[in-house]
Amino acid sequence: MQDIDRMIDEALEGENQTLFRETAREPGYFNQAFGIFSGGMGWANAVLMVTQGVIFIAGVWAGWRFFQATDTLSALHWGLPAAVLVLMATILKTALMPVLQANRVMRELKRLELQIAVSRGVP
Repeated sequence: MQDIDRMIDEALEGENQTLFRETAREPGYFNQAFGIFSGGMGWANAVLMVTQGVIFIAGVWAGWRFFQATDTLSALHWGLPAAVLVLMATILKTALMPVLQANRVMRELKRLELQIAVSRGVP
């Protein structure tokens, strides 16, 4: 892959090289993570994160009550919901990982489109 990048750099001229270097930089993890809250689906991702947070807090609270239980029936009463809620929170959290990957793929596609447009001389 490095040979392709080197050939592209050689084919481009000054201003275009600077533009491609700026678009080639991968944003940091936190920039990518907070980037899922922008755009058309940002509100849905925000609702998903708030829901995940509430479910996780409820699971921790039920887990706390589980460890305070003195008899078996009371432990089951709090332990099963605690386990289910924490698992649900984990599943909701992992549901956002494909969004991060899709954003990375879209950024790379836009970079390729820009390279094609510049190589064809399209303004």
